[in-house]
Amino acid sequence: MFAPSAGYDRAITIFSPDGRLYQVEYALETVRRGSLAVGIRTNKGVVLAVEERGRKLQSGDTSIKMFQIDDHVGAVGAGYIPDARIQVDNARVMSQSNRLIYDEPIDVESIAKRIADLNQQYTQYAGVRPFGVSLIIAGVDENNGPVVFLTDPTGAYQGFEAIAIGAGSDQVNDYLEKNYSKETSIDQAVTLAIECIYLVSEDKHGTAHIKTAVIDADTKKMRRLTEQEIGKNAGSAKTRSDKPPAKSS
Repeated sequence: MFAPSAGYDRAITIFSPDGRLYQVEYALETVRRGSLAVGIRTNKGVVLAVEERGRKLQSGDTSIKMFQIDDHVGAVGAGYIPDARIQVDNARVMSQSNRLIYDEPIDVESIAKRIADLNQQYTQYAGVRPFGVSLIIAGVDENNGPVVFLTDPTGAYQGFEAIAIGAGSDQVNDYLEKNYSKETSIDQAVTLAIECIYLVSEDKHGTAHIKTAVIDADTKKMRRLTEQEIGKNAGSAKTRSDKPPAKSS
């Protein structure tokens, strides 16, 4: 007896009788198995955070899961990160082209839509595979202010106030729903992002496995936090994690 997916998971262009594209679903599973990434929007700016586990002798000065697309736009990924580099390279070219042609920074949603369009193409043509990564793309627009978007291997993109992807994201998103407020400060949002990582991480101490960046609504510049800054906010996160979560309204 063959499994129900037999024959339908060998090409991304074939729908199963129950309307599923198995290769795309496998790509989504890759995202769910990736390390946690978080994006949080506030009225003061946006915060991006990701858990990165390196080897003992690996340099901690670089991040492989956090990217700067433009001065005012950043991204974090979960899943197969080499795929994320290709998507980010496309986003950077688009962003610089917009500056050259229109002499203004690109809006974040245009980047999210371009990445989503690229993802969709790789679900439609034979001989390729879907991208096995989701990106949280966040930044500060000239007109819209702080915004956060999520793209996934299906080719969809959506805007969020706060979102987590990767392993344990269901639990973290529940936590965000109970504790998030758009009126919070940037420092409080950083603390919340660190709490989210501690919530599902095997490592409940230290900050070497946490990478964080902020884009302030006033400066519109992406800045990666130092280990000392992350450690300062992590202290607050540990204190808050001992308290019961606030009740949702």
